[in-house]
Amino acid sequence: MSSILDTFAFAKRIPATPSIGSTTVTKPDHIHLSFGFAAPDLFPIELLSQSAADAVTLYGRKALQYSGSGGPGKVLHWIQQRSLVHGIQADSNQILVTYGSTQGIDLATRILVDPGDHVWVESPSFFSALQAFRTAEAHITSFPIDGDGVRVDLIEEALLEAKRNNRPIPKLFYTMPTYHNPGGVTLSLERRKRLAHLAETYNFFILEDDAYSELNFTGDRYPALYTLIPQRVIYLNTFSKIIGPGLRLGWVIADSRVIEKMRLLNLGGSIGVFTQEILAELLQRLPFQEHIDRLIAHYRRQRDVLAAALRASFGDHVTFHLPEGGFYIWLTFRKDVNTSAFVQAAADLGVSFVDGKSFFVNPEGYHHARLCFSYVNEEQLVRGVQHMADAYFDYIGRTVS
Repeated sequence: MSSILDTFAFAKRIPATPSIGSTTVTKPDHIHLSFGFAAPDLFPIELLSQSAADAVTLYGRKALQYSGSGGPGKVLHWIQQRSLVHGIQADSNQILVTYGSTQGIDLATRILVDPGDHVWVESPSFFSALQAFRTAEAHITSFPIDGDGVRVDLIEEALLEAKRNNRPIPKLFYTMPTYHNPGGVTLSLERRKRLAHLAETYNFFILEDDAYSELNFTGDRYPALYTLIPQRVIYLNTFSKIIGPGLRLGWVIADSRVIEKMRLLNLGGSIGVFTQEILAELLQRLPFQEHIDRLIAHYRRQRDVLAAALRASFGDHVTFHLPEGGFYIWLTFRKDVNTSAFVQAAADLGVSFVDGKSFFVNPEGYHHARLCFSYVNEEQLVRGVQHMADAYFDYIGRTVS
């Protein structure tokens, strides 16, 4: 059906955004291994309900104004205190509350990157970040990951070659160093130190997306890149994975001059002040470390169930790195497998996953797939993997014959 908008010229910088991983499926019995969602049974609903009621009855008349009541200040203080656990010390003028960490990616891109500037990323990388860089009309270069995170040695070689041949140095390197999405790997300490040194030497920013660091299954802590070179890192985190994504609240920590420029782009003023009022009340009531420990125990068990199901259903047809935290397992099939070729067949059988090509800058990654273990229950994990395996082996049978 034609529309009057068919002849309208929208801005060319808006890229096409196809649906990813059958995310449009709405059947109630569908198993969404594609959704990077938190477990709904772990949301602190009762405390959140009490917090929302108090936010209205005690502070509502002020909290519903543009600047809010005392909630935003309390949330800011909580971020400062919790950041100390990760070795990050930040003054209040170095912190900006955002609509999730994804807005932090957008703001960092908008203040740093002009059309034609160079942005370097990991390969694979978070697809929403890639969208932000494409929309900014940046030149994007990617570098592979292995079991220890991104290949910093290849980044260094590329920087040396760029300098030698008078080619552009990146404005920005985007990384998810801890419990990578989608790769599930963690950047080693040695590589973190080397990457920080390169950012200082070559004068570029690191955009550090630390969305999953609280979900630590082993107890081993890695220093945030921000702690190694604070003036060259823009640090992102979020309440989406630890409280609930529907809050749409995250934060940026960076040099105060960076934060000041980001504030200029927040045309509507402070972010979600009434939501911050509710969150502030919740954080005062919630025994936070107990809450985190409960999340960790649950997600670690979910990871193990998914890993066991993959071994049982796929055998040696897939390999994967067992993540030390986060939400995801990244599958690798044989090089001649195209996961995009059976993603719809899997959806028809009742399970969604994200085919690998969605996470790459260039046309590659077809023999990979991302599975999320956080959202569905254990029985659904096992059944979903079996449905996916059925679609895969049917695809293999058809391509071989």
